[in-house]
Amino acid sequence: MFRLYDYAASCNCYKVRLLLAQLGLQYERVPIDIFAGETLTDEYARINPARTTPVLETEHGYLCESNAILAYIAAGTPLLPAEPFGLAEVMRWLIFEQTDVIPTMGGLRFRLLVGRLKPDDPDAVRRRDGAYDVLGLLDEHLARREFFVDDRYTIADIAVYGYTHLAHEAGLDLEPYAHVRRWFGRVEAQPGYMEDVAPYGANAAPGAGRSIYD
Repeated sequence: MFRLYDYAASCNCYKVRLLLAQLGLQYERVPIDIFAGETLTDEYARINPARTTPVLETEHGYLCESNAILAYIAAGTPLLPAEPFGLAEVMRWLIFEQTDVIPTMGGLRFRLLVGRLKPDDPDAVRRRDGAYDVLGLLDEHLARREFFVDDRYTIADIAVYGYTHLAHEAGLDLEPYAHVRRWFGRVEAQPGYMEDVAPYGANAAPGAGRSIYD
């Protein structure tokens, strides 16, 4: 059985929990408070030297990075195409999610919710502008298809959904992005769908806790 080390407020961790739920896989959940210094111990460094969450403990060892975990769990299921082009397309969106979705809307949401930025701070404005560029690209892509790859639900959808479905918590107006909003509904209609993203704790505020994010 898998063991998942995760932080309940992280959408990177939520993506893994969502996939496990949709595949009906049993696992042991090990809560890790990333703002209480729990990833800064020598013991955690042996699990993940990067000191991040999530980490999946498997029969083969510890696996880090949320989208690598998604690919590992989904291998051999309909949620990860086996043919090379479809597989590459999924990888494309997994990379895009990490390089474009998270730094913009994901990073903005976190910083606004815990008080590390104010909406009119230059960094907030930069991230917001980038987030709207990302939403425009996603909306255009979804205007021509039901899902991101092969017109079927895959881990590409899970990855992009993780932070995008909470973009409103970053103060982003989703009204102009009708195709994205309709796609949310299609994701949420999938068997086994669940949403359990927790609020950030008070110790996520600047100076309140100990973590690699300070």
